[in-house]
Amino acid sequence: MTTTTTDPAASDASPRRAAHLRLAILALAMGGFAIGTTEFVTMGLIREIAGGVGVSIPSAGHVISAYAVGVVVGAPVIAFAGARWPRRGLLVALMAAYAVFNALSAMATSFEWLLLARFLDGLPHGAYFGVASLVAASLAAPGRKGRAVASVMLGLSVANVVGVPAATWLGQHLGWRSAYWSVSLLSLVTVAMVLAFVPSVPGDAEATGRRELAAFKKPQVWLTLLAGAIGFGGMFAVFSYIAPTVTEVGGLGDGAVPVFLLFFGLGMVGGTWAAGELADWSIFRALVIGSGGMGVALVAFWLVAPAGWALLPVAFAITFLGSVLVVNLQLRLMDVAGDAQTLGAALNHASLNVANALGAWLGGLVIAAGYGYRAPALVGIGLSVAGLLVVVLSAYLQRRAHSSASTS
Repeated sequence: MTTTTTDPAASDASPRRAAHLRLAILALAMGGFAIGTTEFVTMGLIREIAGGVGVSIPSAGHVISAYAVGVVVGAPVIAFAGARWPRRGLLVALMAAYAVFNALSAMATSFEWLLLARFLDGLPHGAYFGVASLVAASLAAPGRKGRAVASVMLGLSVANVVGVPAATWLGQHLGWRSAYWSVSLLSLVTVAMVLAFVPSVPGDAEATGRRELAAFKKPQVWLTLLAGAIGFGGMFAVFSYIAPTVTEVGGLGDGAVPVFLLFFGLGMVGGTWAAGELADWSIFRALVIGSGGMGVALVAFWLVAPAGWALLPVAFAITFLGSVLVVNLQLRLMDVAGDAQTLGAALNHASLNVANALGAWLGGLVIAAGYGYRAPALVGIGLSVAGLLVVVLSAYLQRRAHSSASTS
């Protein structure tokens, strides 16, 4: 009779690896939590910030745009320069920079200083999410890449459920500067977690400037970037001015603003989870659902805005569908960028923050022109429809290219 022996160390290895993977993903998502909090809390505190630095609310909207421009500039530059760097070290450096630049935002004594600080704070954003997505995908089991990337993005979504409402409440009661100080602390916590839980991951030793820049020669890369830059702007057109919309159009008190931010965040969490599931079905179909559905939700926003609390489920729907769009744009760019993985992964967030800047700017223009706080929803509808058309064009061109290749 033979006796089968098992090695306890071997039998425990798989659960230990799974636990370590969960902690690594949690650490990466914590960075997303810090980034999401600082990106979106400005919208909830826009009136307090405007009063604090002595400008109008539409002018204060430029603070949101300054952060977005920082992301657009920083994402390709840092990804290009850091493609060969060890990825854990790069993540630590990016989050340390976040801690410093949020502290500068909190110490701003003038509108110009705050604009500069928010621009600087946006620089690490895209590179962090791009590198964190690559690390998560490299750690995930085969066939679970989409879910791993969605888990990292979930940190940003959870920020809008917990971080943004909490920081908004803090800013309303202790001054808007306290919100940025809290994010500086969160960034330092992320540094510690990444060092503790994320394994050492080498950079791309074969990365060269020419190879990374080759991504820009691919039409599908440009179409994917354009779909995000235009289509996602619809959400920011309304989100940037949600506080005065809720109070002045909906007739609710200041205390309602954190509740609406909470529902925006819940929509992001639900949409990010759904995005990972939809990606396994079809990335293109998920992009159509996200972009087209968000346009419909923005129509509802314009219609329901004066109804006060009835706007809550609409706010949820907008960010749910927007998150479906965002995650699948990330996965799409990682696919079509070819060998330029670091740059391709980071470019998504440059594109999305073009949308941030575009939406906030156009929304501010129609408000300043006297059309009221509902008008940005109409701008958002137009942007969503335009983004959907780009997605459809991208799908058509890819299908035609595949047909030509199969018949040749």
